[in-house]
Amino acid sequence: MSHPLTYVLHSGQMFGTERMALATVDALRGQIDGIIIAPPGPVHAAARAAGVPSEVVANRWAVLRALWRQLHRHPHSALLTTGVWQSAVGWALQRLTGGRGAHLHMVHGGTDERLSYGRKRWLSGLPLRFVAVSAFVRQRLLAHGVPAERIEVVGNFLPVGPVMQRAPFNEDGVRRVVMLSRLDRIKRVGLLFDALERVPGLGVMQFDIYGSGEEAAALCERARRHPNVTLHGFVPDASAALVDADLLLHTCPEEPFGLVLLEAFAAGVPVLVPNSGGAGDIVHHGINGWHFSANDATALGQQLQALTRVRASVLAGLAAGGRRALEQEHNPQRQAQRYAQLVEQPA
Repeated sequence: MSHPLTYVLHSGQMFGTERMALATVDALRGQIDGIIIAPPGPVHAAARAAGVPSEVVANRWAVLRALWRQLHRHPHSALLTTGVWQSAVGWALQRLTGGRGAHLHMVHGGTDERLSYGRKRWLSGLPLRFVAVSAFVRQRLLAHGVPAERIEVVGNFLPVGPVMQRAPFNEDGVRRVVMLSRLDRIKRVGLLFDALERVPGLGVMQFDIYGSGEEAAALCERARRHPNVTLHGFVPDASAALVDADLLLHTCPEEPFGLVLLEAFAAGVPVLVPNSGGAGDIVHHGINGWHFSANDATALGQQLQALTRVRASVLAGLAAGGRRALEQEHNPQRQAQRYAQLVEQPA
């Protein structure tokens, strides 16, 4: 008999963490029934559209009450938490209600080393397991003292469903490049402008950047000097732009995973990423994408320059490699089964 599952989010947005929470609960449906508890935000509308139950919690007291109700009704409910405070309170309530359900602390990473990884060791004394979304995230947890035997690596995956596809490659050279990224400092989107200013010959490429963030104004100002760069700001469902692209460019050297890379694989679009972080783990150079030296604008520019001459057959081969990676390494059924195994193990 399956136990209910409660997935507690620290944000109600629809970034990678929230999207994967929804995808995980949805993938387990029918085997393990789940509910999402999250602050106000678009994740609840997305949950309704997917037929996944969710509860809005505006503050910590509301989280506490929601968890108490869930555990009082289902003492053996598994808990998946994303915040240190949530895990500590959840563990206490599990003990109080006599619950023996699994407790997984989900580590999706983030932009702050201390908040994203450093404080996780505070939970090492509790009988829970840490789920890292990539080998890179596991390494960061180990660096901050989380015991290796308590960490499981379960990569992200895309929900099952139809995906818009790019037309097959029949012309040589990359011309249309898309970036789908928050415009925050850690994402290093400005590295593209550095590359354009250091490496000649990139004027034949068109760069379309989708996203918003703290650096938006500064990047828009820099774009004035580069007519082949367009910043579109935040656009709902911006991943639809992949069908018109020859390449997805990702510049963050500390990306915990990079769900957008899987979207590019699914759309049949090759990717170019730094040789570090979770993105560097996902992409195998020359097989399902290309690497450039992280934080090196000249290396980025030179790699882009080389891609202006790459043969269509090579682009098609890389696109096929991305699809194989989705099936072999990021298969939703296989990843969901891994979650099911972890959830069904008692604490």
